[in-house]
Amino acid sequence: MTIRRLCGALRVRGVTELLLVLLLGAGFAALPVFALLPDWRAFAVASAVTYVVDEVLHSRAPGFVRRLAALQLTRPLRFAVRTVMLLALASRMDAPEAVLVAALAVFSAHFAMMMLYTAVHHAIRQRRVLPLVVRNLDMGGLPIPKQPPALLYRRFLRKLLHLDLPAHAGLLAALAAGTWQPAYAAFAVTVGVTTAAVVLLLEQYRKARRMPAKDEVFAEVNRQLAGYRPEVALYFSFAAVSRDFMYQVNMWIETLEQLDMRPVIILRERASFRYLSRTWIPVVCVPKADDLAELELSGVRVVLYPGNAGKNVHMLRVAEAKHVFIGHGDSDKLASSNRVSKVYDEIWVAGRAGRDRYQRVRHAISDSAIVEVGRPQLSPIRLHADHTPGPLPVVLYAPTWEGWSDDDCHTSLIPMGVRLVEKLLAENVRVVYKPHPLTGKRSAEAAQADKEIRELLRADNEQRGAAEAEAAVAAAKPRLKEIQARLDELAGRHGGDDAEQMREARVPDRAGAAEWQELRAEWHRIFWETRGPVRHNVILKQLPTLYECFNQADILISDVSSVVADFVASLKPYVLTNAHDLPDHEFRAAYTTAGGAYLLDSECARLTEILDSVRAPHTDPMALDRRTLKEYVLGPDHPTSMERFNESVNALAAKAAAERAEETTPELAA
Repeated sequence: MTIRRLCGALRVRGVTELLLVLLLGAGFAALPVFALLPDWRAFAVASAVTYVVDEVLHSRAPGFVRRLAALQLTRPLRFAVRTVMLLALASRMDAPEAVLVAALAVFSAHFAMMMLYTAVHHAIRQRRVLPLVVRNLDMGGLPIPKQPPALLYRRFLRKLLHLDLPAHAGLLAALAAGTWQPAYAAFAVTVGVTTAAVVLLLEQYRKARRMPAKDEVFAEVNRQLAGYRPEVALYFSFAAVSRDFMYQVNMWIETLEQLDMRPVIILRERASFRYLSRTWIPVVCVPKADDLAELELSGVRVVLYPGNAGKNVHMLRVAEAKHVFIGHGDSDKLASSNRVSKVYDEIWVAGRAGRDRYQRVRHAISDSAIVEVGRPQLSPIRLHADHTPGPLPVVLYAPTWEGWSDDDCHTSLIPMGVRLVEKLLAENVRVVYKPHPLTGKRSAEAAQADKEIRELLRADNEQRGAAEAEAAVAAAKPRLKEIQARLDELAGRHGGDDAEQMREARVPDRAGAAEWQELRAEWHRIFWETRGPVRHNVILKQLPTLYECFNQADILISDVSSVVADFVASLKPYVLTNAHDLPDHEFRAAYTTAGGAYLLDSECARLTEILDSVRAPHTDPMALDRRTLKEYVLGPDHPTSMERFNESVNALAAKAAAERAEETTPELAA
């Protein structure tokens, strides 16, 4: 328990990282001792330990490194301490005054040039910040200089600090040999290389001064947009943006690509732009509200919003367009029937359940503003009838996260997650555990439960003799990594900063969509095949996708969330956690998606009975209820969701055009 608390306080994971931290501390504590003794051999060992361990901790325990920085024990300070201790050692070993003065001058010059380098680097970065970034428009006409070489530009402080190594090694060698030529030669190397780096970066700064002006950038982007003539915009903003949130946009991309009208995607945070999936649709990222108004979007008739965010008001002020809240999934959470949605012209829901959910919000949303369009994204989900079971039942446990507040906390992780997984393992099933990407962001209890579940699954894999599967997984990693790199390339995730992304932006070849689908299919096939039929899996990354996890599962266990509503499309059995042990009739009355669900109490007493529905499908009493619920939640199968969504876009765009024509006619007559 003491070790666990110490790891938590130091922001490290496990005993290995804790030992590295202690080794770093011991190394720095030993430096003044060996400098004062003096003992150059022990000092050299301690110094080498601090160099190596510091570097390892940056990659293995970044949380601990950030904790050091918060305590003002930054990396430059640690390097300075090491240098001061070396000078103390040299003084104690009676090094000549000329050598000491030269060493002090060299190390001072090195730090001074490092400060100059940092200032120039910052100036280059500032000049390379553009008011907007685009993808899938031809920006070849903009005179944007290339990004400085990675050797000079990326992780520059780390590289510059380590240029003191020649001087350190040379001075130690001189102290050991009693001759000072090695020290002077090493001093020359440190000063020479550092000076050369500063000169080369100054040349890059000269090039960066030729960045195009803001007006020039907007003129070129608007010229490209005018040529494309977008008619439908998907607009997305989120304050805490990361890849964890970009699923809200990525889930709509294939739907947008199939519209009759020309779409464009507008993002507000640069980070979200980097996590965007592959698409041929033009994408514009505009961080500032004033700059958003500079975009030429006069032809846009319909604006679609997958999320409610404060920055939505910057687009809602465009009166000529119709504004539609489409959301990012149907669930029984409060967010799926928010009164804020009243600001939109229409709210599009999957099925009748979504309409009824909004109607329960009294005096908020008129029934005429709600349109049922289905869920076009669900086409990759295979039906229960097309599923081939494996040797063990596959249980997908996909709990939601703890929410922004306790009022919105539906996660089962805290009250029953660990107990549930323990009982699943006792039932001899195969568990696929896919927690929400934000799990543990707000609650330490949720983070701890998540950690314990992962450890339970890891330990059970070892007992099942998963060594063969582990070997297959390791063998497949190079190919999976190769596929991922190509997927990133197809998605437009090129290396470089935003200015470099802008410089390389071109109109994509739409044929890349076929390669994208083939590669993703191959990635998933290799992933599942190499993991074997009995190994538990913890899914934390974007691949495999949630819907591919659906296709692997025989049954889902989840909380009140849109994951359940999407899983309903498969017609497979699913379980809703009733962590607060409400009476069944109250729980089903409160949550629409419970209509076709098995309900699991907090003690998981019903688990064996529920799993019988998978082991013996003829004993599945909820099958008919799931069929009824599917149409209620997701709408009818015919016409397809894509057809209904496309027709709704066309109809609303026509309405916007008609209203605009009515407004302009009196003006022309006057």
